[in-house]
Amino acid sequence: MAASRSPVGAGADAGPDGLPLRGMARGGGLNLVGAVCSQAALFGIMAVLANALGSGDVGRYAECYALLSLLGLLSLAGFRSALTRFVAIHLADEDPASLRGTVRFGLGLTVAGAAVLGAGLALTAPWVASLFHDPGLAAGIRLVGLTLPAATFSDAALAATQGWRTQRPFTYVGRIYEPVIRLLLTVGAIAVGLGLLGTLWALVIGAWSAAGLAGWALLRRMRQTAHANPVYRIREVTSFSIVSWVSALAATGLIWADTLLLGNLRTAQEVGVYNVATRLVMLAVFVMAPINAAFGPHIAHLHHTGQADALAHTYGSATGWIVRLSMPAFVLLVVFPGDLLRLFGHGFATGATVTAILAVGQLVSAAAGPCGTVLTMSGRVWLNMVDNVGVLVLNILLNLWLIPTHGAIGAAVAWSVSLVLANATKLLQVRYVLGVSPAGSGTAKAFAAAMPALLVALVVHRYLPGWAFSTVVGIVAVALTYLASVALLGLSTDDRTILRAVSGRHGARATGTATPGA
Repeated sequence: MAASRSPVGAGADAGPDGLPLRGMARGGGLNLVGAVCSQAALFGIMAVLANALGSGDVGRYAECYALLSLLGLLSLAGFRSALTRFVAIHLADEDPASLRGTVRFGLGLTVAGAAVLGAGLALTAPWVASLFHDPGLAAGIRLVGLTLPAATFSDAALAATQGWRTQRPFTYVGRIYEPVIRLLLTVGAIAVGLGLLGTLWALVIGAWSAAGLAGWALLRRMRQTAHANPVYRIREVTSFSIVSWVSALAATGLIWADTLLLGNLRTAQEVGVYNVATRLVMLAVFVMAPINAAFGPHIAHLHHTGQADALAHTYGSATGWIVRLSMPAFVLLVVFPGDLLRLFGHGFATGATVTAILAVGQLVSAAAGPCGTVLTMSGRVWLNMVDNVGVLVLNILLNLWLIPTHGAIGAAVAWSVSLVLANATKLLQVRYVLGVSPAGSGTAKAFAAAMPALLVALVVHRYLPGWAFSTVVGIVAVALTYLASVALLGLSTDDRTILRAVSGRHGARATGTATPGA
């Protein structure tokens, strides 16, 4: 860490005037809009599949998507975090040669790996389908192999653009365009009677078109960088990437291990119910990904330039806003789980207990904030790797123990226990290894504001007739009660800084300094 340096760009994130928060807030606000679009599209896809095809095909779609996610992380080889971190560092150091070398090396290696994996998957599709005891999955698995190179390229290219501390390409292409076009293509495929196979072709087309847009966005930024012969810091980048790769694989495995094991040990119908419950719970924490994405390049920059106080404040503000924005949804998930699942059609209300259990684990994850991002972007990626691998092993063992006798409920318990342990461990490591604690009172205020909202939700659920009517009234009542409680508890100076930045009422013009991050 170069605490004594003040490279070009450092001033954009330093100082007592809230600049790091404004940069992160603008990027986080944009990402939040993208996350709303992404989650709405994914929710729409699941709702369409559930109502048109039934729980069995929903489970098959989920298995194919889980396979794509795991192989995508495998082919990325850890370069998602590495590209963001090292591009941000090379920009701070004004080193265009290393920047160009890092981008070329990262993209070349990941796309080549994805092409090999995709071809192998297409050739072995019948054998892979047999592992799920479902020969009908073979065609879908071949389409996953066709999608993989495009999805990998998009992820790597968009991660590189984030190193410029801008969230625009990541949001517009990855969070808005790809999921929305996939939703439209999925609806079209269902409408013309193409069934499950048509929905998987929608995945292919969406991924390849998004890859073209991601490449164009990265090329624009590379053209704005000073020309220089590429310098390939292969050892430095690779050592970080390998550890980050193992860590990311373990983290993704933690997300999808339950789905894959449930599909292997139980039925596709149960996988479908579980996946719908999981998707519903993920709606509660959809704000985590956009805030973490906006936070990542800033933490790399702040740590590299030795701005510890700014790091602690941005970490605390990110954590507080994750919890604040997520809390109303957690209240609804705990009180109305069965009613919310009915939105997906008949046969899914049985996942109410699963939904409530998953919500507990995700609430703890939200309260821990972007602790894993802090470890990775500060160079402690090996700690994150050890944590993720250890918790993944625990999660698999718990799934193997609980799924045979308890099915989806056992998978939910395994996932929640794993999330609680993983986040508690990382929180302690950030505190005692890096000496950084999230500064601010946002998290405590969020929990305090949730209490009256929870009480209102319980009253509505208990006394209003009709599941649809009580659910709609409950959503409105929880939102209004929670907002009123937040207002009564008051906003801090950092909160006001973030709100002004998101609304555009106070920007870089106030200080005369250009602040990246939007």
